[in-house]
Amino acid sequence: MYNVKQIICKVLYVSFAKYLPKSNSRISLGAKKIRGGIARGMIKYAGNNINIQRGADFAMDLCIGDNSGIGVNCVISKGVAIGNDVMMGPECIIYTRNHNFENVNIPMREQGYKEIEPVTIGSDVWIGSRVTILPGVTIGNGCIIGASAVVTKDVPDYAVVGGNPAKILKMRK
Repeated sequence: MYNVKQIICKVLYVSFAKYLPKSNSRISLGAKKIRGGIARGMIKYAGNNINIQRGADFAMDLCIGDNSGIGVNCVISKGVAIGNDVMMGPECIIYTRNHNFENVNIPMREQGYKEIEPVTIGSDVWIGSRVTILPGVTIGNGCIIGASAVVTKDVPDYAVVGGNPAKILKMRK
């Protein structure tokens, strides 16, 4: 499943790189390069000039394109693909699966999980602070996702969305 290099990089990331200062800190200690280099060794695909911020937690099957970033304290589940030139604010959460809850005779915590529903984020996307993206969502190219939005459905190219649940506020073109 995972090779030795990926496992070593994961251990390095969770033991110290995750806790280095923010990338734009006055005294960053090279945090952006260190986190990016370690992430490159542990994830499925990492483009050029990626920026993994302090405290970010992400699955090892992540694909992240050129010039894209993961914000401070973000959590990204398995099955996520992020395009090029994506900006992500702090404390975003991307979920790709949910609990089973159909059987009312069994406590939900005992019903296990649904299958992973991948999330795809296009290129040139700006994801505001504390956005939550739910399983199976595709966010098109050129989108802006407003702070604290809860994205429950696909977002078309160049849409500006916000709210809970997120709704299209306007189109960029």
